[in-house]
Amino acid sequence: MSVVILDFGSQFTRLIARRFRELGAYSVILPGSAPLERILRENPQGIVLSGGPSSVYDENAPKPAPGVLELDIPVLGVCYGMQFLAQQAGGDVKRAGKREYGKADLTEYGGQLFAGIQGEFVAWMSHSDSVTKLPDGYEVVARTADTPVTAIENAVTRRYGVQFHPEVVHTPKGGQLLGNFLEICGVTRDWNAEHIIDELIDGVRTQVGDGRVLLAISGGVDSSTLGLLLAKAVGERLTAVFIDHGLLRLGEREQVEAALRPLGVNLITVDARAEFMAALDGVSDPEQKRKIIGREFIRAFEREARTHGPFDFLAQGTLYPDVIESAGGEGAANIKSHHNVGGLPDDLAFKLVEPFRTLFKDEVREIARLLGLPDAVRMRHPFPGPGLAIRCLGAISEEKLDILRRVDDIFISGLREFGLYDGCSQALAILTPIQSVGVMGDERTYSFTAALRAVTTDDFMTAEWARLPYDFLATMSNRIVNQVHEINRVVYDITGKPPATIEWE
Repeated sequence: MSVVILDFGSQFTRLIARRFRELGAYSVILPGSAPLERILRENPQGIVLSGGPSSVYDENAPKPAPGVLELDIPVLGVCYGMQFLAQQAGGDVKRAGKREYGKADLTEYGGQLFAGIQGEFVAWMSHSDSVTKLPDGYEVVARTADTPVTAIENAVTRRYGVQFHPEVVHTPKGGQLLGNFLEICGVTRDWNAEHIIDELIDGVRTQVGDGRVLLAISGGVDSSTLGLLLAKAVGERLTAVFIDHGLLRLGEREQVEAALRPLGVNLITVDARAEFMAALDGVSDPEQKRKIIGREFIRAFEREARTHGPFDFLAQGTLYPDVIESAGGEGAANIKSHHNVGGLPDDLAFKLVEPFRTLFKDEVREIARLLGLPDAVRMRHPFPGPGLAIRCLGAISEEKLDILRRVDDIFISGLREFGLYDGCSQALAILTPIQSVGVMGDERTYSFTAALRAVTTDDFMTAEWARLPYDFLATMSNRIVNQVHEINRVVYDITGKPPATIEWE
């Protein structure tokens, strides 16, 4: 059972899925044009039509597949989705006299979607079009000063629409509204970590059968949690392999071994630094780096499979945001390829096992807690599979990687020292190709610029730059330029996601 969200291009579509899951309901995002049979495979109890940049009267306006709106299940339209519902039912949609963007107060509200909600209702608006004529059977259930038709419903057909975004934090009571929609749908709100673990273990056992599994492990929370889950599911038929590709942070290989072996994980460490560095020699394009690293990972695992195998399956800790950003989420735009999604070769010798493919990072952390993973590993900041290759901008070299390792170690150690590490969701250092003039010891220098980045986020789909104290940043800058002589300038990245991604490449 699920809530299916049909994506018509809104920047907030992924947040709708997050909010439903936080409310205990499994939700999945499909492209707006997904065929009816594809939607039915999710066994939906409700459907959400997302917002989007189009106007319903555009010649090529997106719309759901034939038969979707005829399903006898509740449908909620958000912004564009509401306008589409109204138009398809015989109403009119026209360009608004006044575009409404930002916060607006509902002057009145009622109906099933707003049941139990009291007091002020602040809504986040973003629309140029408005419903100007209601279709038969619908009634207006909310208004603002500038938008007479802010929410509509047809209680008989169970069709609902809101002209604002209930999924964003700027609509504080939006979660209650979405919860009311779940009640209308009759969704069993049992999507929690305990339930997820049971389903994941059953799913792995069904997929793997009596096969043996090779796990690509990094020591981060995703692969470490996956190791514990697979050990419960298949026991001794799991072999975990850690590939040292030469792109790790300072002392990371030793940290991974010390963290996982005491937990009983059958961990094999492979030194593949020479192969990776040779394959990446002279490569500066970030997409090429990712694809090369993905390819080399698979080649290394194939070598290990021949030594320790045979293996039938390759397990990966792929998460839902990875799938969406790599255009694996059926219709999503390609933002960047993830090594475990977009860089796999066509002649892959294994069948893939990806139990976390529909999960967000915070869901994996909660599963890790229940499986007993120590907080030192569970709450560790994410580290990308391509490692420092995508934090060393342009072509990499052993010399540049050594510089970056020392800068990164100073920054991360400083965050821990000042009690700031846990307040950041992810922190990293970047070695830029920029060189600039400086003065050190009364002598001219011409050295590299290092960038520091730290973000806060709940789901890694969107992120805010971390407001680190000025005194801390000043201390880090002094330490870096004094201890890493190849650096003479330090900058701090204050860009959110979007428009930027968390990593620079």
